[in-house]
Amino acid sequence: MSRGIKPKHIGRNISRIRELRGMKQEVLAEQIGISQQTVSNIEGSEEIEKDKVAEFAKALGVTPEALENFTEESVLNYFNSQYNDGNIFGTHCFCPFNPIEKLLDTFDDIKKLYERLIQAEKVKTEYLERVLKNK
Repeated sequence: MSRGIKPKHIGRNISRIRELRGMKQEVLAEQIGISQQTVSNIEGSEEIEKDKVAEFAKALGVTPEALENFTEESVLNYFNSQYNDGNIFGTHCFCPFNPIEKLLDTFDDIKKLYERLIQAEKVKTEYLERVLKNK
């Protein structure tokens, strides 16, 4: 049983980097000017054309070489090298959203759901009161 080197799977690398960036296929497709289905097909391809590699790399904010040579180990090494004063991201962290705003949005959604439940209970109560009056 030989333990040869696995062939590079460029499509899988595109998918992993896209996911690490928190990007959906639709967004990537729009940036490149192709359909989401095409992105999905390319992410399933082991090899793609060099010019397409360059387009995907640019849209993902990496070099074509980084896209071609991406490994999970390289990501771990990168983050480990950024360790600084207990903050694994050091000064290189870019959060694409404000976590506090996300939390507040979640609370707003919960509040709206709770208000709808209360309203539904009021409607049920009124209905039952009318039914009881008519008996």
